[in-house]
Amino acid sequence: MGSIPDPGELTELTPPSFDEFQRQTSLMTSCTLLWKELSDHFTSLEQNLLKKSEALRNKIQSLDKETKVSLSELEQREVSIEGSVEIALGKLGENKEAALFALRKVSGEVDENENGEVDDGEGLLLVLKSFCVKMDALGFWRFVTGKKKELEALRAQMPLALAECLDPARFVLESISEVFPVDKRVEKSERGNDLGWACVLVLESLIPVVVDPVIGKSRLLVTPTVKERAKRIAETWKASLEERGGIENVKTPDVHTFLQHLVTFGIVKKEDVNLYRKLVVGSAWRKQMPKLAVSLGLGDKMPDMIEELISRGQQLDAVHFTYEVGLVNKFPPVPLLKAFLKDARKAAASIMDDPNNPGRAAQLAGRKEQSALRAVIKCIEEYKLEDQFPPENLKKRLEQLEKAKTEKRKPAAVPANKRTAAVPANKRTRANSGGPMPPAKAGRLTNAYVSSFPAPPTIVRSPSHAQYPAGIPAYHSPPPMYGSRSPPTNPYAYSPEAAPPLGSYPVAPMNYPAYGGYGNGIAPAYQQAYYR
Repeated sequence: MGSIPDPGELTELTPPSFDEFQRQTSLMTSCTLLWKELSDHFTSLEQNLLKKSEALRNKIQSLDKETKVSLSELEQREVSIEGSVEIALGKLGENKEAALFALRKVSGEVDENENGEVDDGEGLLLVLKSFCVKMDALGFWRFVTGKKKELEALRAQMPLALAECLDPARFVLESISEVFPVDKRVEKSERGNDLGWACVLVLESLIPVVVDPVIGKSRLLVTPTVKERAKRIAETWKASLEERGGIENVKTPDVHTFLQHLVTFGIVKKEDVNLYRKLVVGSAWRKQMPKLAVSLGLGDKMPDMIEELISRGQQLDAVHFTYEVGLVNKFPPVPLLKAFLKDARKAAASIMDDPNNPGRAAQLAGRKEQSALRAVIKCIEEYKLEDQFPPENLKKRLEQLEKAKTEKRKPAAVPANKRTAAVPANKRTRANSGGPMPPAKAGRLTNAYVSSFPAPPTIVRSPSHAQYPAGIPAYHSPPPMYGSRSPPTNPYAYSPEAAPPLGSYPVAPMNYPAYGGYGNGIAPAYQQAYYR
């Protein structure tokens, strides 16, 4: 057996080897790296937990805030109901007396004259109120559609009249039911008469009537029954799109009425946003479309819609949309207006190239450019763009076009040096060389117009007939009022920046045969119409 060494006994110490030192060093390094990795991992977990905790805290705060706002709105709605009822009761007595007075004042006039002729705005309001108090939707509709010339007066007085209705929303739906959502008129002549303007007018006038007087537009005073009926009407209109040939073939007044119907009754659907977008873009030239687009929830789609309008050559409509949603910096208006004028000039030039009817083409081209100039000038004045795009050159060009149009209508003047040789057009004489006598009708007309209808055989004579004796006095021809006109070399020069000198559109050359040559024994060349 080996002896156990005594702990107190001194023994010889074995020095550590270099390999052992390296092993311990590597172990310490790996432990350090592992500790650092674990420390970083736990630090990351702690930071993530802090972030999530902060997000949850913010979300809880926002929910608490929304809850308080919702509770406050509910409380306000509850209070506003009582306030609205009090307001309605307060106006009831006044409306009753006013309605009775209006009925007594206009009942005879309405019965005697179904058109309800009135002299001023007050009389118009009384007539409208009489229909609204009696809830006579059909009579109201007939009266409004017959007053298109008094559109602005109707727009001002109709909200006041609709406020007298027992149920304004139901009254409006019944009044426009003859033409919306489907035109139910039987006679074709009536169906050809577009009444979309009246539908839009009535629907727009209903908005201030159904808005809650305390809360505002966030709550409409429309009964659930009427609102469901409005939804069914909207679905019926959408279902009729296929029968009308799709969105592309729907008339703009119908589209405007449908969109205004959705906004008025607050029945916009998020799932139909793409449909609304197509309808708005297709009828973007309507003045109310930018505001309707915002009310339909298309604000976030406006940049794409504006770009689509620009690509379709509707730069002027794009300018109105940019100002409505505040995207002027992204879509500057001046370059758009200049591009619109440039496209209008190209379109007018293409019309001028029509060889079939140059006179008519010149007239259409002039109207095209005049319309574009007026629209751009109005847009510049509306949005105060005079500093960026001075309209003076545009106005000068517009004056030039209007002046050229006026001058073109003036009759051609007879030269002064040839007026003495003229013979009254109603005098018929024969040529001294025995030439044929011209038709009586051509001699009577001051403008030497040649009829395309065959003349009576007792008057018309062809050049092959016997010549008249030479002793007959010479036939004097009418003054040479007409000749061949050559068009200007550059009749349609124009740039949006500066207007060129005055130029008129070319007119079709007019060559009228002159009744000359009677004194030389040569028969004049008559139109072929005289020898039929």
